[in-house]
Amino acid sequence: MDIIGKKFVTMGEIMIRMTRPGYQRLMQGSTFEDFFGGSEANVAVSLATMGDEVDFVTRLPKNLMGETCRNELRKYNVGTDNIAWGGNRMGLYYVERAVSLRGSKLAYDRADSSMATLGPNHLDWSHILKDAVIFHWSGISCALSQSASDATLEGLKEAKRCGIYTSLDINYRKNLWNYGKDARDVLFPAAQECHVIFGDTGEWQMITGNKLPPFEATDTNYKMDLDGYKKFFDEAQKMFPNALHLVMAVRNQISATHHLLTGLLYTNGQLYHTSIVDINPVLDPMGVGDAFIAAYLHALFKWTNEHQKHLDFALTASSLKNTIPGDFNIVTEEEVLECMKDIIK
Repeated sequence: MDIIGKKFVTMGEIMIRMTRPGYQRLMQGSTFEDFFGGSEANVAVSLATMGDEVDFVTRLPKNLMGETCRNELRKYNVGTDNIAWGGNRMGLYYVERAVSLRGSKLAYDRADSSMATLGPNHLDWSHILKDAVIFHWSGISCALSQSASDATLEGLKEAKRCGIYTSLDINYRKNLWNYGKDARDVLFPAAQECHVIFGDTGEWQMITGNKLPPFEATDTNYKMDLDGYKKFFDEAQKMFPNALHLVMAVRNQISATHHLLTGLLYTNGQLYHTSIVDINPVLDPMGVGDAFIAAYLHALFKWTNEHQKHLDFALTASSLKNTIPGDFNIVTEEEVLECMKDIIK
């Protein structure tokens, strides 16, 4: 697939992430470190850093913080011409970093954000998707509000009408679904329209209703139940007959700063698996899944039919994200390929 002259389009909410310095709890200290981040924005920055043309679609308030956010995206060469300006505020989220025996904690402050009040009338999808090769979205946008969900699914509908590739990150966040709709009821039929579906093990179990084999790796010699995963994806393919690429990130957390990662890809009835990577220490795990799917999409449209390379590249980029503070995975294609030589066995 040749993407020259074409663009990736991602759509979702970008927020301000607030974190205490070091490993302080939220109730401690007097200062915060702040980063811009959000699943689909993270994907956009990753793709742009790897050299792809990317447009990010969102809604931002027309104020100093909204304009600062736009400028941050522009710094990474992400296209911002299709931002819908309006609403009163950006969403915030507060993160308490995990350390040793203490897990991370997260609190959202995104009610009535500009993105949550987005509606279908705010976006001209026929214009936005002109010259696009793929439309990437996530379940988070559908979780925010009925109007944001409607706007997102209008984009999916237009992409389908135009014959554009569509990519879904399931991105199930239970505590966001508060407007009376069930996540699976909304996301399952939408996923049936998508060509690429990505999620972690919990998200795949939610959307399919089926159980996965356990992943209990404590080192890189762990033997995965590949037959069990194959059966799972055989059934998932029946549920999502339009899907061409079913992608899964798999992780076991030994401790707050010691994770083991791997990935699986199911395409054309065949299951691909990659190495298990031991990451110790983990500096910042936020955005690791976003880094995975961004790198997978980059590889998918860069190296035709090299399925194993697509998966290996995605796992390597995701592994590197654990070493970078903030939400964005600012690594180049060349850096990922160089690292692949060392970690893919």
